[in-house]
Amino acid sequence: MKNTMNHFQFVHSEEQVAAVVRLAHEIWQEHYVPIIGQKQVDYMVAKFQSAHSIIAQLSDTYEYYLVSHQGQDLGYVAIVPDRTGPTLMLSKIYILKSARGLGLEKQTLYFVEDLYFQRGINQIWLSVNKYGLDAIAWYARMGFRNAGPTRQGIGEGFVMDDFRLVKTITIPVSVRDAP
Repeated sequence: MKNTMNHFQFVHSEEQVAAVVRLAHEIWQEHYVPIIGQKQVDYMVAKFQSAHSIIAQLSDTYEYYLVSHQGQDLGYVAIVPDRTGPTLMLSKIYILKSARGLGLEKQTLYFVEDLYFQRGINQIWLSVNKYGLDAIAWYARMGFRNAGPTRQGIGEGFVMDDFRLVKTITIPVSVRDAP
């Protein structure tokens, strides 16, 4: 899958982390405020998507990639390889609302699948908010199955009330019929 218009850049510099922080602030406001409310969004962005938090995640096992189209950063993805087996947590895949319809979400998922298929990782899982119906439907169209509910306290009385979605990768995207 080669698309010279789109680019996935591994995040490692302070400037790139700052770009992710800017994108996170805007995307989380667009997507999550109607689902979980402003207070929880503010808390989660500060706790999980601040520069300090992202740098700490990068020093652990997280990998962040900026998603660019025609030279403009329009989203990001974060993945966490499992240290104990051939699985991967897709921690974040976010594209600006204004950039939806360009196929970036699908291309980003294919990028992740190919990257980890090459590393011998054949299963991806993620958590999605139970009330994020559009996201749940999109992941189902992309081959994920619902493995059941999860509920996790994240501090300050807030919880993540999610479904765990799972997908097994059997063929790399380069051999599939990917647009």
